Amino acid sequence: MGDLVAPALHVAEVRTVAADDLWLSPAYRRPTATFHFTWVRDAAAVAPVIAAVEERLIPLGGRPHWGKLTGLAPDELAARYEQAGEFGRLARKLDPAGKFRNAFLDALLGDG
Repeated sequence: MGDLVAPALHVAEVRTVAADDLWLSPAYRRPTATFHFTWVRDAAAVAPVIAAVEERLIPLGGRPHWGKLTGLAPDELAARYEQAGEFGRLARKLDPAGKFRNAFLDALLGDG
Protein backbone atom coordinates (compact mmCIF):
# COMPACT_ATOMS: atom_id res chain seq x y z
CA MET A 1 0.00 0.00 0.00
CA GLY A 2 3.01 2.28 0.21
CA ASP A 3 2.60 3.64 -3.30
CA LEU A 4 -1.03 4.52 -2.55
CA VAL A 5 -0.47 6.01 0.91
CA ALA A 6 2.78 7.95 0.41
CA PRO A 7 1.46 10.82 -1.77
CA ALA A 8 -1.28 11.64 0.76
CA LEU A 9 0.85 11.30 3.88
CA HIS A 10 2.96 13.61 5.99
CA VAL A 11 3.70 11.32 8.95
CA ALA A 12 2.62 7.87 10.14
CA GLU A 13 3.09 6.20 13.52
CA VAL A 14 2.35 2.75 14.84
CA ARG A 15 1.73 2.44 18.57
CA THR A 16 0.62 -0.25 20.95
CA VAL A 17 -1.93 0.71 23.58
CA ALA A 18 -2.97 -1.25 26.66
CA ALA A 19 -6.63 -2.10 27.07
CA ASP A 20 -8.60 0.48 29.03
CA ASP A 21 -12.12 1.11 30.34
CA LEU A 22 -12.73 4.45 28.60
CA TRP A 23 -16.03 4.17 26.72
CA LEU A 24 -14.94 5.99 23.57
CA SER A 25 -11.35 4.79 23.50
CA PRO A 26 -10.24 2.74 20.49
CA ALA A 27 -8.51 0.51 23.09
CA TYR A 28 -11.71 -0.06 25.10
CA ARG A 29 -11.37 -3.48 26.75
CA ARG A 30 -8.73 -4.75 24.32
CA PRO A 31 -5.01 -4.28 23.79
CA THR A 32 -4.67 -2.40 20.54
CA ALA A 33 -2.16 -1.63 17.82
CA THR A 34 -2.91 1.83 16.47
CA PHE A 35 -2.02 3.44 13.18
CA HIS A 36 -1.81 7.24 13.24
CA PHE A 37 -1.73 9.23 10.02
CA THR A 38 -1.17 12.93 9.43
CA TRP A 39 -2.54 13.58 5.96
CA VAL A 40 -1.83 16.28 3.41
CA ARG A 41 -4.52 18.95 3.03
CA ASP A 42 -6.16 17.44 -0.01
CA ALA A 43 -9.45 15.71 0.75
CA ALA A 44 -9.71 14.29 -2.78
CA ALA A 45 -6.32 12.61 -2.41
CA VAL A 46 -6.86 11.43 1.16
CA ALA A 47 -10.39 9.93 0.92
CA PRO A 48 -9.47 6.95 -1.31
CA VAL A 49 -6.44 6.20 0.86
CA ILE A 50 -8.58 6.12 4.01
CA ALA A 51 -11.03 3.84 2.19
CA ALA A 52 -8.22 1.46 1.18
CA VAL A 53 -6.75 1.36 4.70
CA GLU A 54 -10.17 0.73 6.26
CA GLU A 55 -10.96 -1.91 3.64
CA ARG A 56 -8.03 -3.89 4.99
CA LEU A 57 -8.34 -3.15 8.71
CA ILE A 58 -12.11 -3.20 9.37
CA PRO A 59 -12.41 -6.96 8.62
CA LEU A 60 -9.67 -7.53 11.21
CA GLY A 61 -11.69 -5.76 13.91
CA GLY A 62 -10.38 -2.28 13.20
CA ARG A 63 -11.97 0.50 15.19
CA PRO A 64 -11.37 3.93 13.62
CA HIS A 65 -11.07 6.73 16.15
CA TRP A 66 -14.51 8.30 16.45
CA GLY A 67 -13.12 11.84 16.31
CA LYS A 68 -10.82 11.40 13.30
CA LEU A 69 -11.28 11.01 9.55
CA THR A 70 -13.06 7.83 8.49
CA GLY A 71 -15.09 6.57 5.57
CA LEU A 72 -17.55 4.79 7.85
CA ALA A 73 -21.05 6.14 8.24
CA PRO A 74 -21.80 7.39 11.77
CA ASP A 75 -23.97 4.37 12.62
CA GLU A 76 -21.26 1.96 11.38
CA LEU A 77 -18.64 3.78 13.41
CA ALA A 78 -20.79 3.91 16.57
CA ALA A 79 -21.43 0.16 16.26
CA ARG A 80 -17.69 -0.42 16.77
CA TYR A 81 -17.87 1.31 20.18
CA GLU A 82 -19.77 -0.91 22.60
CA GLN A 83 -20.63 1.98 24.94
CA ALA A 84 -21.56 4.58 22.31
CA GLY A 85 -25.25 4.30 23.16
CA GLU A 86 -24.61 4.67 26.87
CA PHE A 87 -22.33 7.63 26.23
CA GLY A 88 -25.02 9.24 24.07
CA ARG A 89 -27.58 8.82 26.87
CA LEU A 90 -25.15 10.32 29.38
CA ALA A 91 -24.35 13.23 27.06
CA ARG A 92 -28.06 14.01 26.62
CA LYS A 93 -28.62 13.82 30.37
CA LEU A 94 -25.69 16.10 31.25
CA ASP A 95 -26.11 18.44 28.27
CA PRO A 96 -29.85 18.41 27.49
CA ALA A 97 -29.65 21.62 25.43
CA GLY A 98 -26.85 20.16 23.27
CA LYS A 99 -24.46 23.04 23.96
CA PHE A 100 -21.44 20.75 23.46
CA ARG A 101 -22.85 18.81 20.51
CA ASN A 102 -22.96 19.23 16.77
CA ALA A 103 -24.50 17.45 13.78
CA PHE A 104 -21.64 14.93 13.66
CA LEU A 105 -22.06 13.93 17.31
CA ASP A 106 -25.83 13.76 16.93
CA ALA A 107 -25.40 11.34 14.01
CA LEU A 108 -22.75 9.33 15.85
CA LEU A 109 -24.38 9.10 19.28
CA GLY A 110 -28.03 9.65 18.45
CA ASP A 111 -29.91 12.89 18.88
CA GLY A 112 -32.70 11.74 21.08
